[in-house]
Amino acid sequence: MEKKRIVVKIGSSSLTNDKGEIDQEKLFDHIRALAALRQANHEVILVSSGAVAAGFARLGYSSRPVTIKGKQAAAAVGQSLLIQSYIEKFSEFNLIPAQILLTRNDFSNRDRYRNAFATIMELLERGILPIINENDTVAIEELTFGDNDMLSALVSGFIHADQLIILTDINGLYDANPRTNPLAKKFDLLEDITDEMMDVADETGSKVGTGGMKSKLTAAKTALSLGVPVFIGRGQGQDKLLNILKGKGDGTYISDPSLGTINTSRQWIAFHSESAGRLFVDQGAEEAILYNGRSLLPAGVFKVQGAFHKGDVVEVFGTKGLLGKGEVSCSSDELKKVIEKRKDQKCTDSIVPSVEVIHRNRWVQA
Repeated sequence: MEKKRIVVKIGSSSLTNDKGEIDQEKLFDHIRALAALRQANHEVILVSSGAVAAGFARLGYSSRPVTIKGKQAAAAVGQSLLIQSYIEKFSEFNLIPAQILLTRNDFSNRDRYRNAFATIMELLERGILPIINENDTVAIEELTFGDNDMLSALVSGFIHADQLIILTDINGLYDANPRTNPLAKKFDLLEDITDEMMDVADETGSKVGTGGMKSKLTAAKTALSLGVPVFIGRGQGQDKLLNILKGKGDGTYISDPSLGTINTSRQWIAFHSESAGRLFVDQGAEEAILYNGRSLLPAGVFKVQGAFHKGDVVEVFGTKGLLGKGEVSCSSDELKKVIEKRKDQKCTDSIVPSVEVIHRNRWVQA
């Protein structure tokens, strides 16, 4: 089989027992399957939940805490327990795991975003297995990615994965909740996540996790937009992940071959950057950037909102609303001066600069 880069997401319900403790039998089953992927020469990145679920019992809670401080304290205890278990079990297969804890700030800050990418690439090149989790102990808002399903989708796009595998306790996606509706029909293969699927998605989740089926659908939709095919389902045994790669998984495959990958810089602009201002463009500029693959030039901009500098990200609006986002090559003051000069009847076209306001390689369509 061709070498692939695989992101595997394992949720709390797939790692813990009813008491909220790490289930060593479940854990070892996953580790054997992950080791089999590595032995088949695939690159593997694990996005693992389970820190809060593993830690709350040690703090004396009878069930998963509901307060932020309780969850963060449970994560502080549970994360150590979780990584310790991974280290011990992976050592039996001569695999070295590396723990990476991320927050939204690590993605929204461009330097940290680049550093995270470089770190993961270095680990993979050296044969290390990265284990990524939300840094719940310091996050200002509890689980700032929403859940690890979304984190796994963003990571899979971030590192240009060939496949995202989301393991759960349900064998795929259905047109209704299979737990309550015996007539629910399973989807074996999908090319898109529709609004109707989102409406009927199971949002209950498990008592030890945070994400239900709706969060997995949202994550799958995000991964698809980044050009990463997704599998959502379950499995058991050493070969379960290899079988998924072979198309024999017990779940739903979601893939749209028409969608290409998005480079890392554009991903940051689209999903993680904060807009510093707005540009309003005429119909000619709108058609040029949407349909002709052109850069945005000063001549197409007629209004500027906000104060921004070169390198900032701004939103671009056209005749029908938001067109997309892009990284500007000039400041708001410079652009306003160009607009004022253009309004001057004495101005000739020759003194209006032709440098791109947003280069096409720094542009992401909405």
